[in-house]
Amino acid sequence: MPNNIVGSIDFVEIVFTLFWLFFGVLVLYLHRESKREGYPLDSPHRGGDVVVRGFPSEPRQKTYLTPHHGKVSVPRQDPDRELAAEPVGDFPGAPLVPTGDPLVDGIGPAAWSDRADTPDLTLHGEPRIVPMRNHDEYGIDERDADPRGMDVVAADGKSVGKVIDNWVDIPEPMIVYIEIALDPSVGSGNVLMPFAFVDKIDRDAGELHANALLSEQYGRVPRTRDSDTITLLEEDKVMAYFGGGKLLAEPSRSEPLI
Repeated sequence: MPNNIVGSIDFVEIVFTLFWLFFGVLVLYLHRESKREGYPLDSPHRGGDVVVRGFPSEPRQKTYLTPHHGKVSVPRQDPDRELAAEPVGDFPGAPLVPTGDPLVDGIGPAAWSDRADTPDLTLHGEPRIVPMRNHDEYGIDERDADPRGMDVVAADGKSVGKVIDNWVDIPEPMIVYIEIALDPSVGSGNVLMPFAFVDKIDRDAGELHANALLSEQYGRVPRTRDSDTITLLEEDKVMAYFGGGKLLAEPSRSEPLI
């Protein structure tokens, strides 16, 4: 019987083994931390709801002290949102089909998450996204087109109203939203449209073309609670509404190209 049981093990093998042990524990830790939101999953299976936690299970609740939104504890036990949708078939993983207005109900590409219902703030605690009417220090370069005063033309070629203001991101000076005063034939009041959904600016005609939505859908764009600020939750709903319109504004958009 040999009297040296580690004679074939050298320092490199020990370090290599310790590295892989550390790496494995790190992967499990990060995977567990990633379950602070969205878990446990609810899965319809065999006619009933099955709670899916997976391995490893969710971590214990941890409370974070945020600079502007107070204490935030995760994982959260929020009630499930009622979805206006139903599965296309009676089998696990069946895709959902909207039963109402998918743009408003937040289904599929128009889905939104329950973010904080407070404005995004700068490091100084001020609203990050604001209308230019309240900040004279911001302006549009004369070489660029100023959307203010232009007609907004929807995907069906109809005008839905005029742009009355630009909303800018203070830390990174850029237009994030345009504020539209709706034409009475479309709806009442003002709505915000993400500037990223502007497809074309026709300076000569004084028109701004946006093909995400049809004219009749602008009246149902989610509104902001305050006329001079927009919350994180409101941002998500507005962005989801216009983003969902790319696929759901009319039936032909949701059909395959071939």
